[in-house]
Amino acid sequence: MDLQGKRILVGVTGSIAAYKTAVLTRLLIKSGAEVQLIASASALDFITPLTLATLSKRPLLSSFFDKSSGLWHNHVELGLWADLFLVAPLSANTLAKFAQGACDNLLAATYLSARCPVMLAPAMDLDMYQHPAVRDNLQRLASFGNIILEAETGELASGLSGQGRMMEPEHILEQVLHFFNQKKDFSGKKVLITMGPTQEALDPVRFLSNHSSGKMGLALARAFKAHGATVFVVSGPVELNLEAEQVHLSRVTTAAEMYRAVQSLHDQMDVVVFAAAVADFAPAMVASEKIKKQDEELLLRLVPNVDLALELGKKKKVGQIHVGFALETAQEELNAKAKLARKNFDLVVLNSAIDPGTGFRHDTNQVRVFHANGDEMSSNLLPKSAIAELILAEVVQARARIEAN
Repeated sequence: MDLQGKRILVGVTGSIAAYKTAVLTRLLIKSGAEVQLIASASALDFITPLTLATLSKRPLLSSFFDKSSGLWHNHVELGLWADLFLVAPLSANTLAKFAQGACDNLLAATYLSARCPVMLAPAMDLDMYQHPAVRDNLQRLASFGNIILEAETGELASGLSGQGRMMEPEHILEQVLHFFNQKKDFSGKKVLITMGPTQEALDPVRFLSNHSSGKMGLALARAFKAHGATVFVVSGPVELNLEAEQVHLSRVTTAAEMYRAVQSLHDQMDVVVFAAAVADFAPAMVASEKIKKQDEELLLRLVPNVDLALELGKKKKVGQIHVGFALETAQEELNAKAKLARKNFDLVVLNSAIDPGTGFRHDTNQVRVFHANGDEMSSNLLPKSAIAELILAEVVQARARIEAN
């Protein structure tokens, strides 16, 4: 009953994902929250008022007044009543209304007058979700201070597969619980997170890289920010709307660029998390023109990139915490612990590149954390947002040990 006494407005819009709102409502009620549902007119094409009213134990609101009784549904009072306004699913149409201040229904009017925090869970097809207009609108709402629950990846109603699925109700519940129960234990602290891959050019059109999506790094950035930290992100090329995250962002491409960016910030940081998948090697020479196809084999000479975690580990200040990541396919624990010692990490996070649901591009992960003092922690397979919280808790432990000494 972690949400006991919390009042949550849940907005429903015209999306096939509206059926998930029924599950979400049930989860919120079971967690102790009071839930009032507000639906747009098009939402009722996908889910019935009876279903939502029965689950929330309150009449569903969808218009400014009840035509049979003349009762006015006061959108201002609704916004004052709530501790949180959660819109799930958020369609592209309602997203555009919120971003531009359009107000032609009760849901939009309540959003514009709400004084409580707002959490938004978009849902749409993958091409719509990636359209510049949608990305701009999401970024605009994030700039207002709204919390964006980025869509998840999977099968969509169109039959396509990609990012656009509304975050699963269980994952939304985790975000709501985290919102109400988060501690500000990193207030006043500066945290630097590297994330994503690097790209090392072969010629003007080709490069060497890896499958890192940046999702784990983004989850960590959100977790540290929610706990009060000032977050700095140095990211390789990723397909994530990082500009909407309200962090200090530096975008880079190569390992050398990432090293320079991190080195320039390192001394100011209280915590540095090396979550990026930095290329170990780069071509010795970059062709000035596109390498043309040949019948004979092509040999590439590679040279090592600078190991930024190793080099900055040599410069780690007293009291500063370094967190490393180890993605392994064999002798996992041995390799992770070797990296922990070699790179002067305070803790290293081990995950597998071959276990189902873990590693690159997945929305879930399963990790083991090894501390320099010998402590260990293992997780189950969880959403990366939950894994980020577990890692953050391990950083808190490491910080407490340092401060005690």
